[in-house]
Order: sequence, then structure tokens, then C-alpha cells
Amino acid sequence: MDIRKKIGLRIKEYRTNLKLTQEALAFKAEIDKTYVNEVENGKRNISVINLEKLICALDVTVREFFDSKSFEGGIE
Repeated sequence: MDIRKKIGLRIKEYRTNLKLTQEALAFKAEIDKTYVNEVENGKRNISVINLEKLICALDVTVREFFDSKSFEGGIE
């Protein structure tokens, strides 16, 4: 699976567990809601800075974010 899709699915997983809308997450992360939608759907090549903003808005650490079976075996 493409890394963009893996990251997008992980963001969506955390967002839905927190019962946040894409708009609410975008507001917390101070980025555009359209950008969040495109990232979650694997259509956007997310920057490291925006990834950090989203991870912080999801109240997790970078380690927690990437500690998932979907990231095992390396990144394509």
C-alpha cells in the first residue's frame, strides 16, 4: 500500500476514535479541511510540518502514530 494511503488511514483511524469531524481536526491543526480530506484519502503528499500538526491535534506522539501493523515491514 502506498505510504500516503497508510498515513491517511492512520489519521482517519485516530480522528474517528476521537469522534472528530475532518473540519474539527483541521481547525485544531490549523490547516484547511480540504487538505485533511485529501490526506485521509491518500491523494495528498503530506508535508512533515503538516503531519506534525495533525499528529499533535490528535493528541498522540509520533511514535504512537507510527506504531501500527500497517507500518511494519518498511515503507514502500
